Amino acid sequence: MDAYTPEQSKTILTDMVLPGETNPLNNLFGGELLARMDRAASIAARRHSRRIVVTASVNHVAFTRAVPLGSVVTVEAKVSRAFKTSMEVFIDVWIEDRESGEKTKANEAIYTFVAVDETGRPISIPEVIPETSLEKERFDAALRRKQLSLLLAGKIKPNEATELKALFE
Repeated sequence: MDAYTPEQSKTILTDMVLPGETNPLNNLFGGELLARMDRAASIAARRHSRRIVVTASVNHVAFTRAVPLGSVVTVEAKVSRAFKTSMEVFIDVWIEDRESGEKTKANEAIYTFVAVDETGRPISIPEVIPETSLEKERFDAALRRKQLSLLLAGKIKPNEATELKALFE
């Protein structure tokens, strides 16, 4: 099975915030942004695995900046790490200044997807080969996040969370 770089899964969705998508403060609804991030992340996961993918979890979402009505929003998703059948997708959300065109990071999220066959059973996927320093940083951190999630779910014991343990030694 081939391995792929995060860049090969890169998905960019760009859209404008319309009046029907905003809250009483004229900012994009958080749920609308979550849906956009899920769509971009699912495409990235599908590009990496070449399989049907399902959202397994939304691991982290940071709504750092409001996204005002009329903003041009760009959602960028890349697979940051692949495990046996699951993969972590890191999502960056950018808003574009209407006058200067300058892009500012507004939000970020981390989703987990599982690749499945036609019957819905998990299926093995290719590995990720990070290239840039940011991709390597996200790749390494993905294992710690996975171990923390498994630990909190009671699926592994504290002494099995080797990456987390190493942080404290």
